[in-house]
Amino acid sequence: MNTPTKCYQPYHGPFDPCPPRPYVCYSTPPDLYIGFQQPSMPQYSLKEALYKGTLWPAFYDPFPAPAKRGGNHEQAKDR
Repeated sequence: MNTPTKCYQPYHGPFDPCPPRPYVCYSTPPDLYIGFQQPSMPQYSLKEALYKGTLWPAFYDPFPAPAKRGGNHEQAKDR
C-alpha cells in the first residue's frame, strides 16, 4: 500500500493497565516507494528547494501537524 500514513490496531491484553488505543498511525517517508532516483526527475527552484529541504518534489514530505501526530482516529476509521 503506497500511502504516506499507515494505521494499525494494537493488541490490548486482558491485564494491560493502560486504556486501550483504538488505532495507532505513523508516517512513512516517500523514499521508501522510489526504487532508484531517475536522472530526469523534476526539480524545485533553488529558493523553494531550500525552503522545503529537498531538491526533488517526489522526496518532499511535510511534517504532520502536532495535533495529528501519534494517531489520527478519523483517518484510521476509513482504512
